[in-house]
Amino acid sequence: MEPRRVSQFGKVFDNMKKKQLTYIFLFPLFFIFLSTGCAHRPATSPQAVLEDLQNDQDRQITTDEMEHISSDPEMKDKSDEDFFEEEFEEDKLQVADPLFPWNRAMFHFNDKLYFWALKPLARGYKAVTPDFFRTGVKNFFRNITTPIRLVNCILQGKGNAAAIEFSRFIVNTTIGVLGFRRPADELPQFAPPDAEDLGQTLGNYGLGNGFYIVWPILGPSTLRDSIGRAGDFFLDPVSYVEPTEASLGIRGFDTVNNTSFRIGDYESFKKSAIDPYTALRDVYLQVRENKIKNNF
Repeated sequence: MEPRRVSQFGKVFDNMKKKQLTYIFLFPLFFIFLSTGCAHRPATSPQAVLEDLQNDQDRQITTDEMEHISSDPEMKDKSDEDFFEEEFEEDKLQVADPLFPWNRAMFHFNDKLYFWALKPLARGYKAVTPDFFRTGVKNFFRNITTPIRLVNCILQGKGNAAAIEFSRFIVNTTIGVLGFRRPADELPQFAPPDAEDLGQTLGNYGLGNGFYIVWPILGPSTLRDSIGRAGDFFLDPVSYVEPTEASLGIRGFDTVNNTSFRIGDYESFKKSAIDPYTALRDVYLQVRENKIKNNF
C-alpha cells in the first residue's frame, strides 16, 4: 500500500505544480493588463474585432474581383458574407487554446460586462451627446496614440507609412485643433496607412501567436499580442497621466465613446454564431493574421 500511496501523492503533487506554474504566468500578465487598460485600440473588444473584420473584408475585395463578380450571374447572388465565409473556412488559422476553461469563463464575464454595464453606458452617452462631439473625441484619441503606430511603422521598416503618420499628426493637431478634426483625410497624399502595433511588429519578425487567451475587460488576445500590448503601453501618452485614477478614467471614457459607434454589431454577431466563443476566437485570430500578412 505504501508504494501506491507514494505514487498517488506524486501525481497530485505534479498536478499542483502545473497549476502553480500556470498561475505564476497568468497573474503578472493579468496585472500588467489591468494597468495598461485601453492603451490603444487594437482588435480586442468584440466590437473592435468585428469592425476590423469588416475593414479587412472591404480592403480584400479588389477591382478585378468586383469585375469578375459583376460578369458572373451566379456570383451576383452571393453576399459579401458568403465570400468571407468561404475564404475563412479555407484559411482558418489554428492556434493552441490550452487555457480553454479560463478563456471561456472570461468570455462569459466580458459578455455580461458588455450587456450589463458597457452597453447601457454607451447607449445613455450616445443619447445625450451630439454626434459631432463623439466623432471629435474619437478623432482626438486616435491622434494622441500616433506614437504607437509611428514607432511600429519604423520598427517594421515602413518609412513611407511612418512619414505619413507623422505628417497626419502635425496637420490634425494644428489645423484640426488637437486632433478633434481630421483635415489630413482631405489630402490624398496623407491617406491613413494601416494601423500598426507591437503585436503586428513581433509577428512581422516571425514570432508566432503562442497561444490564445481571453483577458477580463480587454477581451481576446494571444501571448504575442499580450506582450505587444504591454509594450505599446509605454508609447501611449495617456499612460503618463497622473494620478492613475485619472488615466483609468480617460481610458474608460474612450472605451464608452468608441462603443457608442458600434452598438448592435456584437449582438448581431452573437445571434448568428452557433458557438459565440469559438466564432469570436477564430475571427480574432484571422483578423490579426490578415493584418500581419498585409505587412509583407
